[in-house]
Amino acid sequence: MTDRRLHPATARMAHSSLRRQLDLPLTDGEACEIAAPLADLLDAPHGALDRQLVYGEGFCVIDRMDDHAFGFARKDGYCGWVLAQNLRPASAATHWICSLSSHLYPEPRVQAPALHPLPFAAQVQVLAAHGNFAQTPQGFAPLPHLRAMADHLPDHVSTAEMFLNAPYLWGGNSAAGIDCSGLVQAALLAAGVMAPADSDLQESLGTDVTGSPWQRGDLIFWRGHVALVVDDARLIHANGHTMSVAYEGITNCMARIAAAGGGEVTHHRRISRAINR
Repeated sequence: MTDRRLHPATARMAHSSLRRQLDLPLTDGEACEIAAPLADLLDAPHGALDRQLVYGEGFCVIDRMDDHAFGFARKDGYCGWVLAQNLRPASAATHWICSLSSHLYPEPRVQAPALHPLPFAAQVQVLAAHGNFAQTPQGFAPLPHLRAMADHLPDHVSTAEMFLNAPYLWGGNSAAGIDCSGLVQAALLAAGVMAPADSDLQESLGTDVTGSPWQRGDLIFWRGHVALVVDDARLIHANGHTMSVAYEGITNCMARIAAAGGGEVTHHRRISRAINR
């Protein structure tokens, strides 16, 4: 059965990667990027939220309908619909936001009124440095909040811990609201580890180490949920119990989820050393 989340086609048009698989007109797609601080990725025009995309992320447009565009996120191939007004032609991003959040400014002054927020992992094209700011085609971003695209954070657990107390949001992908798989994906991508967006897709990451002692950085899965191991006693996860990103004792968490009808742990996976994206 085709997984619509990873199937780059509508009823009218398909991506060229599906050549000889569908009897539809094919396109290589239109290279775009996200122009809003956050853009909702929907299951249909005006439909339900699947995920969110952040400023500057690459998005390949395959089809358009009214005020929406269908395509897939370059980082993970996740397909869906976004408001066309939240897209612009793609640029060559050189840096990404490595702080929990930042802002884009109209000029390189801390006193300047911010144009809009820049969430974690937002991507920008740096043209020049002006003091403590980097000039981009759209404005100025603080240099201390930037890393080169290939400059990854060393520990995905520490990255997840940056989001502590961020509110839980189903399908969320930023500190304004994030869910369990969004937290894991953000942490792993920042470490240079390719990671899909939803927890069921993440179950194939790394190596199965079921029965092994918990190790920092391991992934623990339940049906529809994922958490990161902090140490041999604690995990961190975005969860609907506290409605936030929070620490929780592993043993207590397992008992709580089982008591609530969520079942037992389904997978225990270990992530190998980070690799470049």
